[in-house]
Amino acid sequence: MEEARDSNRTILRAEGLVVQRAGRTVLDIPALEVSRGEVLAIIGPNGAGKSTLLLTLALLLSPTEGRLWFDGLPIDRRVDRVALRRRMAVVFQEPLLLDLSVYENVALGLQLRGVSASERRRRTWYWLERLGIAGLAQRPARDLSGGEAQRTSLARAFALSPEILFLDEPFAGLDAPTRVEVIDHVGAVIRDTGITTVFVTHDRDEALALGDRIGVLIGGRLLQLDRPEVVFGTPANPEVAAFVGIETVVPGHVIAYRDGVASVRVAQRVIEAVAEMHPGRAVWVCLRPEDVTLLSENTAGESSARNRLTGHVVRIRPAGTQVRVTVDCGFPVVALITQPSAQLLGLTPGQSVVVSFKASAVHLIGR
Repeated sequence: MEEARDSNRTILRAEGLVVQRAGRTVLDIPALEVSRGEVLAIIGPNGAGKSTLLLTLALLLSPTEGRLWFDGLPIDRRVDRVALRRRMAVVFQEPLLLDLSVYENVALGLQLRGVSASERRRRTWYWLERLGIAGLAQRPARDLSGGEAQRTSLARAFALSPEILFLDEPFAGLDAPTRVEVIDHVGAVIRDTGITTVFVTHDRDEALALGDRIGVLIGGRLLQLDRPEVVFGTPANPEVAAFVGIETVVPGHVIAYRDGVASVRVAQRVIEAVAEMHPGRAVWVCLRPEDVTLLSENTAGESSARNRLTGHVVRIRPAGTQVRVTVDCGFPVVALITQPSAQLLGLTPGQSVVVSFKASAVHLIGR
C-alpha cells in the first residue's frame, strides 16, 4: 500500500482505528504512520471521513476502537491528553476567532500556554509579518475578509510552534486567487519550519501543492497511500483512479505481451500499454484526459503514438480555458484539449475523429 516507513522518525501512529456513529462505521483505518517533518495530505470526496480522521488523530475525537501513539507514547487513559494537545495545533475550515483584534487572537494561544509577555510579543509580530497581516494587527477579527481571517488563524497556530499541525480543509472557503496565495504562504512556512503536518482536503491540486505523501480516503477507508506521483500516476483501483482525475476507466483483457508492452482488448478494439501484464489477465484500462490527443482523420498519420482509434464525438463541454470532449470508440474516451485545438478541428457532436495516445500513458489495474 505504501513504501516502508522509518519507525525511528514516526511521530504519530494509529492501529486498528475505527469510528462508528449510530451503529455505522464511518472510519476504518488498519494502520497509519506519520513521519516527523512530513506533510501528509489526505484527499477524498465529501463524506469520506477526512475530518473524522483528522479530529481523531488530533485527540479531539475518541475512536470506537484502535490505538494511537504520539512520539512513541501510547495514548491511553493514563496519558494527560490536554498536555499532548498542547504539543499540537489545529486549523479548521472556518476560522475560530474571538471578538478581539488580530494581534490579540494570534497572541491568545501563547498566553493560554503561559508564554512570557516578551516572547508572546516576539512570536506574535513575527507570524503577523510572515503571514502578511501585520498591517491588520489592531483590526477587529469581525471586520476581516475570509482570507484575512484564515491567515490570522494560521498565524495563531504557527506561533505555538507545534510539533504537529492539523489542517482541516483550511482553504476551502477562500476565493481562487486568495486560495492560491494562502497555499503558497503556508507551503513556504511548512518547508522553512519543517513542522509535521496532516492536511485533509477534497481538492487534488491543494494536495499536490503541499503533500509529501497523499492518502486517498473513500468510504472511510484509506485505499492508497504513497508519494504523489505514485498515487496520481499509478492508482491502486478504479475508485482511486476516478478520484485523482482519470476519466477513462474501462474493462479489458490482456491478449498479448511482448517486450514490456501489453496488448489489451477493450470492446472490439486493441490498446497497447507499457505494462507487465500477461495474456488472460482481466484489467481496468485507465487514461488521463490530458494524455489524449484528438486528430482529424486526414491528419491522423502525423501522430507517433502507438494507439490511434477512430470514433465519433458524443459530448463537448467547456472546462475553463480548455474543452472536455467525450468520444465513442466502441467505449467512451475523454480528452481534455485546448480551445484553439477544438476550434481548429471544428468539433461538433457526431463528428468522426481519431483518438491518439501513447502506450506509456495507459495505466492498467488488475481486476
